[in-house]
Amino acid sequence: MTEEEKKVDGQTAEPAAQKKKKKWPIVVGVVVAVLVVAGAGFWVWHEQPSFCNAICHTPMDAYLPTYEAEPGQAATDVWGNEVANASGMMAAVHRAQNGTTCLGCHVPTLSEQIGEGMSWITGSYEVLNTQTGQQVVPEKSLEDLVAARGIEPDQFCLNESCHNMTRDDLIQATADLERNPHVAQHGENQCSDCHKAHRASVNMCSQCHNDAPIPEGWISAADNTALEKELDSLNKA
Repeated sequence: MTEEEKKVDGQTAEPAAQKKKKKWPIVVGVVVAVLVVAGAGFWVWHEQPSFCNAICHTPMDAYLPTYEAEPGQAATDVWGNEVANASGMMAAVHRAQNGTTCLGCHVPTLSEQIGEGMSWITGSYEVLNTQTGQQVVPEKSLEDLVAARGIEPDQFCLNESCHNMTRDDLIQATADLERNPHVAQHGENQCSDCHKAHRASVNMCSQCHNDAPIPEGWISAADNTALEKELDSLNKA
């Protein structure tokens, strides 16, 4: 091809092969950008209750309303019981006050997530029957929730990302109460003995002290025992 043939409108035309080489970086850049955006979107969704509800655990439908409930308003707990005030459900309170997502409290290791994924695929997860006929994943103890991470049960709540204090700090914070619930005078209790994430929290002091005040949205130890017995009877029948 002569120089004249290579000229188009007075400019030298580039060979086709050279043009293709210049397009490849653009194509690769677009693909990488799409993958990054998609990955970021998936990671954000991964932290939301809707992810757990849709992907991780099939019977998680009952957990989502406890997270989305508005403190101060009526709601339904994870077992299908009516709750007059959602202020006693820590999942709702943490969402409303701090925007906390599922992974803000639950921090599963990679092996746990893989195990949960396999359980979901095979359908080999444990469920409980409720009064409404719905099956739900049973609540776990703090020991179970932190076992894979090798930390103390208290650290599920008392950690730098959530309540950055020690047990002694917690005792001092409630020292002005008539009965300090965080003093281990009757043996050390776990945070979850009183504070419930997906159902009404319980004032366990009331199991012995009839005059123990029940905070708004909470229930007494007697009411809690009745609820647990009812659930237990449904699953033994």
